[in-house]
Amino acid sequence: MKNHQYKSKIVWTGNTGKSTKNYRSYQRNYTISVDGKADISGSADPAFLGNPELHNPEDLLLASVSSCHLLWYLHFCSVNKILVLEYEDFAEGTMIETEKGSGKFTEIVLKPKIVVAEKEMIQKAVELHQKANEYCFIANSLNFEVKHQPEITYKEN
Repeated sequence: MKNHQYKSKIVWTGNTGKSTKNYRSYQRNYTISVDGKADISGSADPAFLGNPELHNPEDLLLASVSSCHLLWYLHFCSVNKILVLEYEDFAEGTMIETEKGSGKFTEIVLKPKIVVAEKEMIQKAVELHQKANEYCFIANSLNFEVKHQPEITYKEN
């Protein structure tokens, strides 16, 4: 078994000069940094007083699941000689918020639209979503279901 370590840094950038004096006295903005990579500016969801123009943790979780699935899916397609020409995912996540203010995600639904090179590849291309889900590091780390609703078409070269 291999161990992989990841490091990131987060810096709160939302001090308006009033510190955290009260719930509305500060902004929820932050910057995520990983050595050698572009920074990501983030904030809370607007429902929690965040900046709607910036990515929030919920966006990033959804994107992490979707991108991890994409990469495993492409891997298994290449191994199985499925020629993927295009891939777009329209992922959706559902989070519930309790009366106390805490919450959790209950599901993520990946809705990839994929174009393969031949009609005969479609069935196997559909089946490989389950295998990609079984291998996706991020999906395997979650305590809720990740569903798949792929739409696969073909376009011969």
